[in-house]
Amino acid sequence: MTAARMSRARRFARCLKAVALCTLATICAPSEAAREQSIRFGDIDAVVWTPDVNSDKPLPVVVFSHGLYTCATQSRFITEALADSGYFVVAPNHHDASCAMTFGRFGFSRLPGKLSMLWTDEDYRDRADDIRDLVAALRDDARFRNVADVTRLALAGHSLGGYTVLGLAGAWPKWTLPGVKAVLALAPYSLPFQQSEGLRHLKAPVMYQAGQFDPVFTGPMHGAFDQSPQPKYFVEIQYAWHLAWSDVGGLHSRSIIAYATAFLDRYLKGTTDNPLLDDNQQTHATVALPRQGIDAATAQPAL
Repeated sequence: MTAARMSRARRFARCLKAVALCTLATICAPSEAAREQSIRFGDIDAVVWTPDVNSDKPLPVVVFSHGLYTCATQSRFITEALADSGYFVVAPNHHDASCAMTFGRFGFSRLPGKLSMLWTDEDYRDRADDIRDLVAALRDDARFRNVADVTRLALAGHSLGGYTVLGLAGAWPKWTLPGVKAVLALAPYSLPFQQSEGLRHLKAPVMYQAGQFDPVFTGPMHGAFDQSPQPKYFVEIQYAWHLAWSDVGGLHSRSIIAYATAFLDRYLKGTTDNPLLDDNQQTHATVALPRQGIDAATAQPAL
């Protein structure tokens, strides 16, 4: 067998292994303990996750923005895990949510396939308004006054949701939401900010999570990371594709959650000694497929 054929055979074997692990992870996924409830904040339908055990102190808040034409519940494995880790997690259903069967309004600022260089801060501005209105409503909501601590606020989002939270963190200056302590951008659509260099204006620490098999999003993310001010983190997960951060992804959940939790714990809870985050606050981590979860001795994802 030639070297080229052997290389192709090895790649094919790795793909088969990834599919097998994906199936196994889906079948054997553990049940989560977080409590989930559908809530309405003014005109916004949202889903809230809280720890199964009541806390005697208000919890730091993570607002999750879903991807285009998906739903607030698209990434339950993430939102549930964050709630289990001691966070109040809330996700709005944006106007383009498929579960609402509205798919949003159409116009030049919402044109599918529109070139990134033509995007402005008018593109999907309604998503930013959703989150801004939700945070304002949460501050005044008597139901959660003793549960959610909005002074410790993080934003997280996947794909177009990643674009949304980066914009709110300062990448679109007109969108800037005051009080954001951390931004978790999961395979975000970052190309629109390269033309404006808006990521240089981020007002909060940022973690980018990228997938090796997601070239359309991961390639531009390297440029996004370079533009972003410190503290900043870049985690590329081997074999991950674009939907690895949704429930249909089926793979890599332990690594995604481990790095996300370490990042949020540092900036919302003041936990500074997690070995997943290096001291220079400029992490470039490549994570292989987790087989045994988190190694208890090192707190690193087992490879």
